[in-house]
Amino acid sequence: MRLRVYTPMVVVLLGFSLISGCNTVSTPKNSAENNSLPPIQTPTETPNSLVDLTVSIMPQKYFVEKIGGKNVRVNVMIPPGVDLHSYEPKPQQLQALNNAEAYITVGVAFETAWMDRIKAANQTMLIVDSSQGIERIPMLEHHHEDGETHGVEETLDPHIWLSPKLVKIQAQNIYNGLVKIDPQRQAEYQANLNQFITEIDQLDQQISQKLTPLKNRKFMVFHPAWGYFAKDYNLEQQAIEVGGQEPSAAELADLISEAKQENIKIIFTQPEFSPRSAETIAQEIGGKVVMISDLDENWSDNLLKVSETLSQNLNP
Repeated sequence: MRLRVYTPMVVVLLGFSLISGCNTVSTPKNSAENNSLPPIQTPTETPNSLVDLTVSIMPQKYFVEKIGGKNVRVNVMIPPGVDLHSYEPKPQQLQALNNAEAYITVGVAFETAWMDRIKAANQTMLIVDSSQGIERIPMLEHHHEDGETHGVEETLDPHIWLSPKLVKIQAQNIYNGLVKIDPQRQAEYQANLNQFITEIDQLDQQISQKLTPLKNRKFMVFHPAWGYFAKDYNLEQQAIEVGGQEPSAAELADLISEAKQENIKIIFTQPEFSPRSAETIAQEIGGKVVMISDLDENWSDNLLKVSETLSQNLNP
Protein backbone atom coordinates (compact mmCIF):
# COMPACT_ATOMS: atom_id res chain seq x y z
CA MET A 1 0.00 0.00 0.00
CA ARG A 2 2.83 2.42 0.79
CA LEU A 3 4.34 1.67 -2.50
CA ARG A 4 1.16 2.62 -4.27
CA VAL A 5 0.87 5.79 -2.22
CA TYR A 6 4.40 7.06 -2.73
CA THR A 7 4.89 6.03 -6.34
CA PRO A 8 2.82 8.94 -7.74
CA MET A 9 4.59 11.30 -5.41
CA VAL A 10 7.94 10.08 -6.65
CA VAL A 11 6.80 10.62 -10.22
CA VAL A 12 5.65 14.13 -9.38
CA LEU A 13 8.88 14.93 -7.59
CA LEU A 14 10.91 13.56 -10.47
CA GLY A 15 8.92 15.71 -12.83
CA PHE A 16 9.67 18.83 -10.83
CA SER A 17 13.27 17.77 -10.63
CA LEU A 18 13.52 17.43 -14.39
CA ILE A 19 11.90 20.80 -14.94
CA SER A 20 14.15 22.37 -12.37
CA GLY A 21 17.13 20.61 -13.89
CA CYS A 22 16.31 21.94 -17.36
CA ASN A 23 15.99 25.44 -15.99
CA THR A 24 19.27 25.10 -14.15
CA VAL A 25 21.12 24.10 -17.31
CA SER A 26 19.49 26.59 -19.65
CA THR A 27 19.68 29.65 -17.42
CA PRO A 28 23.48 30.16 -17.65
CA LYS A 29 23.32 29.64 -21.40
CA ASN A 30 20.63 32.24 -21.86
CA SER A 31 22.43 34.58 -19.48
CA ALA A 32 25.65 34.29 -21.43
CA GLU A 33 23.87 34.97 -24.69
CA ASN A 34 22.01 37.98 -23.30
CA ASN A 35 24.97 39.53 -21.50
CA SER A 36 27.74 38.81 -24.05
CA LEU A 37 29.49 41.86 -25.56
CA PRO A 38 31.39 42.15 -28.83
CA PRO A 39 35.19 41.86 -28.53
CA ILE A 40 36.81 45.09 -27.39
CA GLN A 41 38.96 46.64 -30.09
CA THR A 42 42.01 48.53 -29.00
CA PRO A 43 42.71 51.88 -30.68
CA THR A 44 45.43 50.33 -32.84
CA GLU A 45 42.97 47.75 -34.20
CA THR A 46 40.31 50.28 -35.22
CA PRO A 47 40.89 51.89 -38.63
CA ASN A 48 39.18 55.10 -37.47
CA SER A 49 41.71 55.47 -34.66
CA LEU A 50 44.67 55.82 -37.04
CA VAL A 51 46.34 59.22 -37.06
CA ASP A 52 46.01 60.73 -40.55
CA LEU A 53 49.16 62.56 -41.58
CA THR A 54 50.30 64.17 -44.82
CA VAL A 55 53.89 64.68 -45.94
CA SER A 56 55.45 66.13 -49.05
CA ILE A 57 57.91 63.43 -50.19
CA MET A 58 58.36 59.66 -49.94
CA PRO A 59 61.35 59.62 -47.53
CA GLN A 60 59.21 61.50 -44.99
CA LYS A 61 56.67 58.69 -45.18
CA TYR A 62 59.46 56.30 -44.20
CA PHE A 63 60.40 58.44 -41.19
CA VAL A 64 56.82 58.93 -39.99
CA GLU A 65 56.00 55.24 -40.25
CA LYS A 66 59.15 54.33 -38.35
CA ILE A 67 57.99 56.46 -35.43
CA GLY A 68 54.22 56.12 -35.71
CA GLY A 69 54.25 52.42 -36.53
CA LYS A 70 50.85 50.83 -36.97
CA ASN A 71 49.11 53.87 -35.54
CA VAL A 72 49.52 56.20 -38.52
CA ARG A 73 48.18 56.53 -42.03
CA VAL A 74 50.51 58.62 -44.21
CA ASN A 75 49.55 60.42 -47.41
CA VAL A 76 52.32 61.66 -49.73
CA MET A 77 51.70 64.76 -51.84
CA ILE A 78 54.51 64.39 -54.40
CA PRO A 79 54.54 61.01 -56.19
CA PRO A 80 57.79 59.25 -57.21
CA GLY A 81 59.50 60.35 -60.40
CA VAL A 82 58.12 63.90 -60.29
CA ASP A 83 60.21 67.06 -59.97
CA LEU A 84 59.43 68.31 -56.48
CA HIS A 85 60.63 71.82 -57.39
CA SER A 86 57.76 72.43 -59.80
CA TYR A 87 55.04 70.01 -58.70
CA GLU A 88 51.48 71.29 -58.43
CA PRO A 89 49.05 69.25 -56.31
CA LYS A 90 45.82 68.04 -57.84
CA PRO A 91 42.52 69.42 -56.52
CA GLN A 92 41.63 66.04 -55.01
CA GLN A 93 44.90 66.06 -53.06
CA LEU A 94 44.03 69.39 -51.47
CA GLN A 95 40.53 68.15 -50.77
CA ALA A 96 41.93 65.03 -49.07
CA LEU A 97 43.66 67.30 -46.55
CA ASN A 98 40.27 67.66 -44.84
CA ASN A 99 41.00 64.35 -43.10
CA ALA A 100 44.59 65.15 -42.12
CA GLU A 101 45.40 65.84 -38.49
CA ALA A 102 48.84 67.19 -39.35
CA TYR A 103 50.96 68.22 -42.31
CA ILE A 104 54.66 67.50 -41.76
CA THR A 105 56.89 69.82 -43.78
CA VAL A 106 60.53 69.36 -44.76
CA GLY A 107 61.31 72.67 -46.45
CA VAL A 108 61.11 71.92 -50.18
CA ALA A 109 60.12 74.59 -52.70
CA PHE A 110 56.75 72.91 -53.26
CA GLU A 111 55.75 73.69 -49.69
CA THR A 112 56.79 77.33 -49.93
CA ALA A 113 54.67 77.81 -53.04
CA TRP A 114 51.60 75.93 -51.80
CA MET A 115 51.56 76.26 -48.01
CA ASP A 116 48.92 78.98 -47.88
CA ARG A 117 46.52 76.82 -49.89
CA ILE A 118 47.48 73.73 -47.90
CA LYS A 119 46.62 75.51 -44.66
CA ALA A 120 43.39 76.87 -46.13
CA ALA A 121 42.29 73.34 -47.05
CA ASN A 122 42.17 72.41 -43.36
CA GLN A 123 42.53 75.21 -40.84
CA THR A 124 42.49 72.82 -37.86
CA MET A 125 45.38 70.77 -39.23
CA LEU A 126 48.61 70.96 -37.22
CA ILE A 127 51.68 72.05 -39.21
CA VAL A 128 54.81 70.22 -38.03
CA ASP A 129 58.16 71.53 -39.29
CA SER A 130 60.50 68.53 -39.37
CA SER A 131 63.42 70.79 -40.33
CA GLN A 132 63.25 72.83 -37.12
CA GLY A 133 66.71 73.19 -35.59
CA ILE A 134 68.58 72.30 -38.79
CA GLU A 135 71.04 74.80 -40.25
CA ARG A 136 70.81 74.68 -44.02
CA ILE A 137 73.76 75.03 -46.37
CA PRO A 138 73.78 76.88 -49.70
CA MET A 139 72.94 74.82 -52.75
CA LEU A 140 76.10 75.34 -54.76
CA GLU A 141 75.57 75.53 -58.49
CA HIS A 142 78.76 76.40 -60.31
CA HIS A 143 78.78 78.43 -63.48
CA HIS A 144 81.43 77.39 -65.95
CA GLU A 145 81.33 80.11 -68.60
CA ASP A 146 84.86 80.91 -69.81
CA GLY A 147 86.27 78.37 -67.40
CA GLU A 148 85.43 80.50 -64.38
CA THR A 149 83.09 80.09 -61.44
CA HIS A 150 80.86 83.15 -61.53
CA GLY A 151 78.81 82.65 -58.43
CA VAL A 152 76.77 80.50 -56.16
CA GLU A 153 73.03 79.98 -56.17
CA GLU A 154 71.69 81.70 -53.05
CA THR A 155 68.96 79.12 -52.51
CA LEU A 156 69.48 77.06 -49.38
CA ASP A 157 69.66 73.33 -49.92
CA PRO A 158 66.38 71.60 -48.93
CA HIS A 159 67.67 68.01 -49.25
CA ILE A 160 68.16 67.50 -45.52
CA TRP A 161 66.69 63.97 -45.64
CA LEU A 162 69.87 62.68 -47.35
CA SER A 163 71.95 63.19 -44.20
CA PRO A 164 71.56 60.49 -41.52
CA LYS A 165 72.74 62.98 -38.91
CA LEU A 166 70.04 65.48 -39.86
CA VAL A 167 67.36 62.81 -40.10
CA LYS A 168 67.84 62.20 -36.38
CA ILE A 169 66.75 65.81 -35.79
CA GLN A 170 63.81 65.39 -38.17
CA ALA A 171 62.78 62.21 -36.37
CA GLN A 172 62.67 64.04 -33.04
CA ASN A 173 60.51 66.80 -34.56
CA ILE A 174 58.14 64.22 -36.05
CA TYR A 175 57.90 62.48 -32.68
CA ASN A 176 57.07 65.78 -30.96
CA GLY A 177 54.27 66.39 -33.44
CA LEU A 178 52.83 62.89 -33.04
CA VAL A 179 52.79 63.18 -29.25
CA LYS A 180 51.01 66.53 -29.50
CA ILE A 181 48.30 64.96 -31.66
CA ASP A 182 48.12 61.58 -29.94
CA PRO A 183 49.49 61.89 -26.38
CA GLN A 184 48.02 58.60 -25.12
CA ARG A 185 50.51 56.67 -27.26
CA GLN A 186 53.53 58.69 -26.17
CA ALA A 187 55.35 55.68 -24.68
CA GLU A 188 54.96 53.70 -27.89
CA TYR A 189 56.16 56.57 -30.03
CA GLN A 190 59.14 57.09 -27.73
CA ALA A 191 60.14 53.42 -28.04
CA ASN A 192 59.82 53.60 -31.83
CA LEU A 193 61.90 56.78 -31.93
CA ASN A 194 64.65 55.21 -29.84
CA GLN A 195 64.74 52.19 -32.15
CA PHE A 196 64.84 54.39 -35.25
CA ILE A 197 67.72 56.47 -33.85
CA THR A 198 69.64 53.24 -33.24
CA GLU A 199 69.00 52.16 -36.84
CA ILE A 200 70.18 55.54 -38.14
CA ASP A 201 73.40 55.29 -36.12
CA GLN A 202 74.04 51.82 -37.52
CA LEU A 203 73.40 53.08 -41.06
CA ASP A 204 75.78 55.98 -40.50
CA GLN A 205 78.51 53.58 -39.40
CA GLN A 206 77.96 51.33 -42.43
CA ILE A 207 78.20 54.25 -44.85
CA SER A 208 81.30 55.63 -43.10
CA GLN A 209 83.04 52.27 -43.36
CA LYS A 210 82.42 52.24 -47.11
CA LEU A 211 83.41 55.85 -47.83
CA THR A 212 86.16 56.74 -45.36
CA PRO A 213 88.95 54.81 -47.16
CA LEU A 214 88.30 56.45 -50.55
CA LYS A 215 91.14 58.47 -52.04
CA ASN A 216 89.08 60.26 -54.66
CA ARG A 217 86.42 62.27 -52.79
CA LYS A 218 84.67 64.00 -55.70
CA PHE A 219 81.67 62.80 -57.68
CA MET A 220 79.46 64.39 -60.34
CA VAL A 221 75.68 64.73 -60.27
CA PHE A 222 73.19 66.35 -62.57
CA HIS A 223 71.14 68.00 -59.80
CA PRO A 224 72.99 69.10 -56.64
CA ALA A 225 70.87 67.13 -54.19
CA TRP A 226 73.67 65.40 -52.30
CA GLY A 227 75.34 68.30 -50.52
CA TYR A 228 74.43 67.20 -46.98
CA PHE A 229 75.38 63.62 -47.72
CA ALA A 230 78.72 64.79 -49.11
CA LYS A 231 79.29 67.00 -46.06
CA ASP A 232 78.59 64.11 -43.69
CA TYR A 233 81.18 61.87 -45.33
CA ASN A 234 83.81 64.37 -46.45
CA LEU A 235 82.91 64.13 -50.13
CA GLU A 236 82.37 66.80 -52.78
CA GLN A 237 79.63 66.87 -55.36
CA GLN A 238 80.02 68.60 -58.71
CA ALA A 239 76.69 69.62 -60.26
CA ILE A 240 76.02 69.64 -63.99
CA GLU A 241 72.91 71.80 -64.08
CA VAL A 242 73.18 75.57 -63.86
CA GLY A 243 70.28 77.29 -62.08
CA GLY A 244 68.04 74.35 -62.90
CA GLN A 245 68.93 74.50 -66.59
CA GLU A 246 70.91 72.25 -68.90
CA PRO A 247 74.52 73.48 -69.31
CA SER A 248 75.50 75.43 -72.42
CA ALA A 249 78.05 74.01 -74.86
CA ALA A 250 80.85 76.00 -73.20
CA GLU A 251 79.80 74.90 -69.73
CA LEU A 252 79.58 71.30 -70.88
CA ALA A 253 83.14 71.49 -72.25
CA ASP A 254 84.36 72.84 -68.89
CA LEU A 255 82.59 70.05 -67.03
CA ILE A 256 84.23 67.44 -69.24
CA SER A 257 87.65 68.99 -68.69
CA GLU A 258 87.10 69.15 -64.93
CA ALA A 259 85.90 65.55 -64.79
CA LYS A 260 89.06 64.40 -66.58
CA GLN A 261 91.30 66.37 -64.24
CA GLU A 262 89.54 65.00 -61.15
CA ASN A 263 89.46 61.46 -62.57
CA ILE A 264 85.68 61.35 -62.15
CA LYS A 265 84.25 58.14 -63.60
CA ILE A 266 80.69 58.16 -62.32
CA ILE A 267 77.86 60.62 -62.90
CA PHE A 268 74.62 60.44 -60.97
CA THR A 269 71.33 61.31 -62.60
CA GLN A 270 67.80 61.27 -61.23
CA PRO A 271 64.52 60.00 -62.69
CA GLU A 272 63.07 63.52 -62.60
CA PHE A 273 65.67 64.96 -65.00
CA SER A 274 66.90 64.23 -68.49
CA PRO A 275 70.15 62.19 -68.54
CA ARG A 276 71.29 63.73 -71.84
CA SER A 277 74.03 66.00 -70.48
CA ALA A 278 75.30 63.33 -68.11
CA GLU A 279 75.50 60.80 -70.93
CA THR A 280 77.46 63.26 -73.09
CA ILE A 281 80.00 63.86 -70.32
CA ALA A 282 80.28 60.15 -69.51
CA GLN A 283 81.00 59.33 -73.13
CA GLU A 284 83.80 61.91 -73.27
CA ILE A 285 85.48 60.84 -70.01
CA GLY A 286 85.02 57.10 -70.38
CA GLY A 287 82.74 57.01 -67.37
CA LYS A 288 79.25 55.76 -66.72
CA VAL A 289 75.88 57.20 -65.77
CA VAL A 290 74.16 55.77 -62.70
CA MET A 291 70.52 56.47 -62.01
CA ILE A 292 69.79 57.21 -58.34
CA SER A 293 66.91 58.90 -56.58
CA ASP A 294 66.98 61.25 -53.65
CA LEU A 295 63.26 60.55 -53.19
CA ASP A 296 63.33 56.78 -52.79
CA GLU A 297 60.79 55.60 -50.22
CA ASN A 298 63.14 52.97 -48.78
CA TRP A 299 65.44 55.61 -47.38
CA SER A 300 67.91 53.39 -45.56
CA ASP A 301 68.47 50.91 -48.39
CA ASN A 302 68.77 53.75 -50.88
CA LEU A 303 71.58 55.48 -48.97
CA LEU A 304 73.40 52.17 -48.58
CA LYS A 305 73.18 51.55 -52.33
CA VAL A 306 74.47 55.03 -53.11
CA SER A 307 77.41 54.61 -50.72
CA GLU A 308 78.23 51.22 -52.23
CA THR A 309 78.16 52.70 -55.74
CA LEU A 310 80.48 55.52 -54.69
CA SER A 311 82.80 53.09 -52.96
CA GLN A 312 83.11 50.97 -56.09
CA ASN A 313 83.66 53.86 -58.50
CA LEU A 314 85.47 56.74 -56.81
CA ASN A 315 88.87 55.09 -56.37
CA PRO A 316 91.08 55.19 -59.48
